[in-house]
Amino acid sequence: MKKNTVVGLGEIGSQILKLISKNSISVGYDIDKNIMDHKSFIKYENLKTEILHVCIPFNNKFESNLISLYNKFNPELIVIHSTVSPYTTKKIQDLLTIPIIYSATRGVHKRMLHDLKRYTKFFAIENNAPRKKWACSKFVRLMKNSNVKAMRMTNPVTLELAKIICDTSYYGWLITYAQLSNLIAKEHHVDYNEMWSFSDEIHKFLGNRPKMYPGFIGGHCVIPNLELIHNQTLDMIRTINAQYAKKVKNAKSIAQKYSK
Repeated sequence: MKKNTVVGLGEIGSQILKLISKNSISVGYDIDKNIMDHKSFIKYENLKTEILHVCIPFNNKFESNLISLYNKFNPELIVIHSTVSPYTTKKIQDLLTIPIIYSATRGVHKRMLHDLKRYTKFFAIENNAPRKKWACSKFVRLMKNSNVKAMRMTNPVTLELAKIICDTSYYGWLITYAQLSNLIAKEHHVDYNEMWSFSDEIHKFLGNRPKMYPGFIGGHCVIPNLELIHNQTLDMIRTINAQYAKKVKNAKSIAQKYSK
């Protein structure tokens, strides 16, 4: 008998643990011992870790931290659920002799468990990964047992970029346009909602004129993830967001107003 070990029990890791523990032996580990279930961890301490689920924040020590976790838990497979910079999976795979799967996480933190269940869990693995077929089969089976659909992408860098470019940065780009359009509306003393009503039917029929809420971009996804891609054009999201907070007094609460 073997277990899953989820490392990093923040907003993502804690929900990954809830998700997979329904149908498999799973324990959680975190540097903050106060958020660990010590009874469960001790109960299954002697079971070998089959899959190590990595949900720790990405930083310049991510690779070395992951290697340390590998040495600590000696897993047969590592699945990275964290948002990481392009080619991170490849770099780690080149260092280890077990398969490394990258599986970006999608969802809003306050309803993460719900979103984990309703979104397809994309994953990818390097072509040179050992036991590749076994690793993919093992992950797909784990997701299926958790009532989650899994779908494989061609390679990890495609998925690493998808998470940053097609999810968080795209969302930020749309909000940035909403911020700019709100500033223009204010400049000409017109109502933002009334102005955008012109596009309501277009979006209804074509789906390509989404109206976003012109609030300040906070949180720890959209802006921090820009650091992972280092693109000068996308960095405008950060610049405009900072300027917007100075120009619009209620920038940090305006999103709630427009979302009602």
